[in-house]
Parts: sequence; C-alpha cells; structure tokens
Amino acid sequence: MESTILLFLLFILLLALFLGFELISEIPSPMHTLFVSGANAVSGITVLAAILAAGLSEGGSNDFAALLGGFAVAFAMANAAGGWLAAKRMLEMFREKK
Repeated sequence: MESTILLFLLFILLLALFLGFELISEIPSPMHTLFVSGANAVSGITVLAAILAAGLSEGGSNDFAALLGGFAVAFAMANAAGGWLAAKRMLEMFREKK
C-alpha cells in the first residue's frame, strides 16, 4: 500500500477516534443505552468498510491489508452484535410483565 494512502487512512482513524470519544463523553449515562441502536447502524457501515479494506489485498499481493481488514470485520461485527444485544435487553426491561 502506498505510504500516502496509509497516512491518509491513519489520519481518518485518529479523527474518528477523537470525534467518537468527544461525542460519547457528552452523552448522559441514562441516555447512553438509547443511542446504542443508532450506533448499531454505524457499526453496520463499519462492517461494510472493513470488508472493503479486507478486499484491498488485490489477489494476495498485500497480506497486511487483508489481515487488518479481517480484524476490522471481526471487531465491527462484535460491536454490532453486542450493541444489538444491549438494545434488546434494554427494551425487555420496559415490557409489561405477564
């Protein structure tokens, strides 16, 4: 992978980390779980981007990109599944008991 592309991708990663931290730290604790479902949509987009990153290996010529893309897919899927489970559990707390 060219160094300019790698540098650009690292810049995007650092910008996303900083922005995510700033946004999450401003949300009050009682409202945090309500935003989990919205974050699941973002995780779905992240999964698609991770699959794209894993496909950058272009026929096996760049194993490092495929490895990082594979890790990104795994972590994004774990985040999406965990968020879905947390949202489901929160919704069950508000159901009427029979």
